[in-house]
Amino acid sequence: MKKLLPLFVILFLSSCGILENYTTPDKKPALFNLNDIPEITLEFNTKNWNKLLTNFDLNPNNEKKVVSKFTFDVNGTTIALDSIGLRLRGNTSRRRPEGNFGELHNPTNPDWNHAHFALDFSKYKVDQRFKGLNKMNLKWFKDDATYCREIYSYDLFTRYGCWNAPRASYGRVTVAIKGDAKPAYFGVYAMVENVDEDFLEKRKDQWGSGTGFLWKGGYSGGTNASLQTSSTQSIGVEDVNIDPALSVYYAYDLKTRKDELPAAQAELIQFITDLNTKTGAAFQTWIAQKMDVPLFLKTYATNVMLGMWDDYWINGNNFYLYFAPNGKVYFIPIDYDNSLGTSQIIENAGTQDPLKWGSSSKRPLINKILAITQYQNLYKSYIKELANPKNDLFTAEKSMKRIQVWQNKMAPYVPNDTGEDMSIEDKPASWGNQPNYRLTTGNNQGGSNGPANYFLSRVASIAW
Repeated sequence: MKKLLPLFVILFLSSCGILENYTTPDKKPALFNLNDIPEITLEFNTKNWNKLLTNFDLNPNNEKKVVSKFTFDVNGTTIALDSIGLRLRGNTSRRRPEGNFGELHNPTNPDWNHAHFALDFSKYKVDQRFKGLNKMNLKWFKDDATYCREIYSYDLFTRYGCWNAPRASYGRVTVAIKGDAKPAYFGVYAMVENVDEDFLEKRKDQWGSGTGFLWKGGYSGGTNASLQTSSTQSIGVEDVNIDPALSVYYAYDLKTRKDELPAAQAELIQFITDLNTKTGAAFQTWIAQKMDVPLFLKTYATNVMLGMWDDYWINGNNFYLYFAPNGKVYFIPIDYDNSLGTSQIIENAGTQDPLKWGSSSKRPLINKILAITQYQNLYKSYIKELANPKNDLFTAEKSMKRIQVWQNKMAPYVPNDTGEDMSIEDKPASWGNQPNYRLTTGNNQGGSNGPANYFLSRVASIAW
């Protein structure tokens, strides 16, 4: 029989902000909202922090987790989880959060570095969740001095009804090593919903109850997730070992029901085969039955307006495919830090024709759908709807206002103990090919004549 807390204890803890009412989830404030900038503290003992550092040295791509304490404070409410799993994350952006190769924690003169963190709330306690989440990602604003690109992108997906996209908001991150004289304030981070079983469960009303096969599409060993038949040579379950020589990577990485790989692989290959071989009326009938095509096109219209080039259409990268219980396949967009004028690979992300965003032949999912007149017209209508000044979506006036509100709110919290990214500046990444883009100032000339506002330029480039 469960022991009940005495009433006076419950009242005391509640008044101190220590307890939240988990029995009425509809009354809880939403986690991913842009009105708050909660405080997140990640606390480690020295042994576990050093393990995180040495694991990085053995293999920067490793996915080994260490134990951390997680504390979340917002509006007088505190949630504390004493044992969560934490690892470093990121592809080209993965970094060592302290010091240089081979160095252990320095308690007297630490050299902190911004890094992305992946949090696993149930790693050491199977049923443990944080506000209904199994996992969450904390991303520093790498190459984004505006502190807003990824936040704006996921907010736009939400505003436009793309419920298949993750949610995101801001948080203030502190790293505390037990025994140190003071914790390290890492500054403002993006809190991003992880795409996993809980992500799927929260959207069961749209794609059905139960867990289908979830694939992450990316790049591995010269093969990208193009959805061409030639790409099916790289399908499996990744195993990122602490020994790089033993690690295995795939263009299509199975993320759910991993012990059912043969069945999942057969389903994915059949989808890719049908996608590439069906033509004419047969293809149109099949794709309408197999996908929510309007949702896919709405998602892609948003993607292109955001200027996200490290995507499926251009790079065969940064997306999930979910084979849902309702029999349909859903496209899930991810990773929007390289957007809103941080342009690369294509000549100019702010002026590129939305009908010629990527390869004209190597991305069958988008190209074959847009070859159908009614679907191309639907795609165009979504672009126009996003650009319509009457809608609170992508237009410059309303977008700039949202960004300025966020920046004003977070500005006091940006300076941090890493000494990196210490101020908000209106500029794209230094390595981009369009350095003139701005988000809160500039003209509508796409970078061809002085500083250009990305929103004005993107809307002005639509010629339909």
